[in-house]
Amino acid sequence: MDDSLQKILLVDDSKVMRRILASFFKKMGYENVAEASSVKKALVILGNQEIDLVVSDYSMPGANGLDLLRSIRTDPDLCDVMFVMVTAEAQLCQILAAFREGAQHYITKPFTYHYLEYVVKRALMS
Repeated sequence: MDDSLQKILLVDDSKVMRRILASFFKKMGYENVAEASSVKKALVILGNQEIDLVVSDYSMPGANGLDLLRSIRTDPDLCDVMFVMVTAEAQLCQILAAFREGAQHYITKPFTYHYLEYVVKRALMS
């Protein structure tokens, strides 16, 4: 599939982080990027749009990225959506929890543009 046609959802409570990620995706050639500042808003977008990849922060107020991942994996209409966790949380128990719930990749901050590009290409090829 043409990268520019794939739809990506960025979920992070930090507007700055969403802007950074959105600029990286634009540089990679992805034109269809939606943003959500919370799990609740992300679930609304997921219910209304076809999304190919979710890139979510782990730590957010209220529901976190792991809660979002669980919601996606238990929804028959969303269970096949690719999921990448991007976070400063590097504790082994959190990484394992994300993979147990079905994340394809887990990126710890700080990360480089090239590493994000590598991970995203791998996730979307799965």
